[in-house]
Amino acid sequence: MIRQTVGLPQERYDILIEDGLLGRAALELEPYTGEHGPVAVVTDEQVFELYGRDMEAALQAAGIDAHAVVIPPGEQSKSIDGLVHLYDAFADMKLKRSSLAIALGGGVVGDLCGFAAATYMRGIPYIQIPTTLLAQVDSSVGGKTAIDLAQGKNMAGAFYQPRLVLIDPVALKTLPERELGCGMAEVIKYGAIRSRSLFEDLRGRLDEEELTKIIGACCRIKGDIVERDERDTGERMFLNFGHTFGHAIEKACNYKTYNHGEAVAIGMALAAELGERMELTEQGTTEELKNMLTLHGLETSCPCPPSDLLPLLEADKKGETGGVRMVILRKIGESFIHKMSFAELEFAVKRMEG
Repeated sequence: MIRQTVGLPQERYDILIEDGLLGRAALELEPYTGEHGPVAVVTDEQVFELYGRDMEAALQAAGIDAHAVVIPPGEQSKSIDGLVHLYDAFADMKLKRSSLAIALGGGVVGDLCGFAAATYMRGIPYIQIPTTLLAQVDSSVGGKTAIDLAQGKNMAGAFYQPRLVLIDPVALKTLPERELGCGMAEVIKYGAIRSRSLFEDLRGRLDEEELTKIIGACCRIKGDIVERDERDTGERMFLNFGHTFGHAIEKACNYKTYNHGEAVAIGMALAAELGERMELTEQGTTEELKNMLTLHGLETSCPCPPSDLLPLLEADKKGETGGVRMVILRKIGESFIHKMSFAELEFAVKRMEG
């Protein structure tokens, strides 16, 4: 088993990574349930059929008063209506401040359940059990929780750390190729911003053992960054590489054409090209990054002129008055934050269009 600890000033929690963890989740979760009342297992319809029904039954067989709360799959569930649905379910179950919520699923389930846990009764404990590659390498670690608003992605949320993260790589066997590609975009991101060696490891065939190691490497990078910057005021911003453009692309397509990882892949390609055009990024980096994204089945071409995304960039939550902070690559494995006014960004983006 890979065991990593995220140590923050106010709390610490473990990330456990091992094949078969889903099958013995009740045993791993027992120390976190105790005599604290009902346990809500938040999951979506697809994951419920694969794992949720069995987990609910296993927890109940262990004497834990567990009940599944099932939501529709997809980004549309990460909304005000989805949040209220969880509040109502928690209240109907009579969850108390010492009760436990479990997020069993991908990034949407984790973000929504985490935000509900952060705000229901001013905060109840929750545990992340991610079942997608994207959630395993990224969204389940670090305590970012959120829902989308009509004006943009992840516009309402809270920093709220889980008590535990359980990662079972075996769950990835049930993922469609498209979902695996979505997660690989985030893996490539980690290599691009922080680890040339991780980036190089992605060129070969990723068997089960190698993929488990890669999940561990991504969690270690993110855990280290979160320990130094929990609230996203400094170093943690590097994790947004590709996301500023990516979120705008998702919004421009009404969250229907691309999933999150696919949009981030295109966003990373745009950010790398922007850096090269501004002579901030080593020449050839964009081509190398695009080749890696293409190798893992990800698109790199923007579906619209990049300048069409500018109004959406101004509304992004990572922006600041009069400008935006862009994560730029020096080269593969090294990155930095570059502050730009919207006028400078518009000029640079229009240069990219020729």
